[in-house]
Amino acid sequence: MLKITNLSKSFNEIIALDNVSLEINSGEFFGLLGPNGAGKTTLMNHIIGFLKSDSGEILLNNNAIKYGDKNIRYKIGYVPQEIALYQELSAYKNLKIFGSLFNLSKKELNKNIDKTLELVQLTDRKSSAVKEFSGGMKRRLNLAISILHNPEILLCDEPTVGVDPQSRNAIFEMLQELNQQGITIIYTTHYMEEAERLCNRLAIIDGGQIIASGSLMDLLNKLDSKETLKIHKTPESIELYEKLTKISTINEFDFKYELIPNKDFQKYSQLYKYFEEIGLPSDLIEISRASLEDVFLHLTGRRIRD
Repeated sequence: MLKITNLSKSFNEIIALDNVSLEINSGEFFGLLGPNGAGKTTLMNHIIGFLKSDSGEILLNNNAIKYGDKNIRYKIGYVPQEIALYQELSAYKNLKIFGSLFNLSKKELNKNIDKTLELVQLTDRKSSAVKEFSGGMKRRLNLAISILHNPEILLCDEPTVGVDPQSRNAIFEMLQELNQQGITIIYTTHYMEEAERLCNRLAIIDGGQIIASGSLMDLLNKLDSKETLKIHKTPESIELYEKLTKISTINEFDFKYELIPNKDFQKYSQLYKYFEEIGLPSDLIEISRASLEDVFLHLTGRRIRD
């Protein structure tokens, strides 16, 4: 459906996209995971024809997307990272104004407004001014605007930034419902748990480059171990830090140490025997399933939010 080939873009000395290539299939919920400044928004802006690339091409259903292509807005919905609403107007009037950009008949627009208000659970607040809305409600209205014209593909650029957990979950459920209806979704985020929950396939982007792509299992398979070993930071474990370094590499975080055992301590039986010998309390030890955070650390040498 969407094919991106060797896309590059620089802003003076800053390389925003570096030879990016991706293929996204029809009906996918595709994640683009990376830290702030990785190039996610720049890539989105190319897909909607807002930016001109230095090189490369983007094809949607084998048709090239070119800079300034106004017709692309009829095929693509875009949920921007920043709230894009008229604060003094009601939710309904915002939908009418933005909906008028899509050349819909009056009957079809009114029908779609009612349908999208119901989807984003704002029907009872359609006459309220947007300035009275919470951050989550504004995000949901932004989503409603992006799908008024029944797009083939929906781009969501960090759509949950600054919202509470309840609103976040509501947005997830709405997007999953849209995907089940057949809309292809491209979702950018720097939250690992969002990508793991929503996306059936994803790409990790860092420094303007795609460093890995595939299903969650494909990416986890890049790790030597499918589990991570962490030690909670307490006065006891801090005192044992030097002894822990003798059998592992340690990544230190605010409240925990993450251990990557040396080859002689790959088995948990060996580790626990050593922990017992040095007097490390067992209740400080945490073993958990490896995550995308661990994949990102493995591929880049740093955490996504460093």
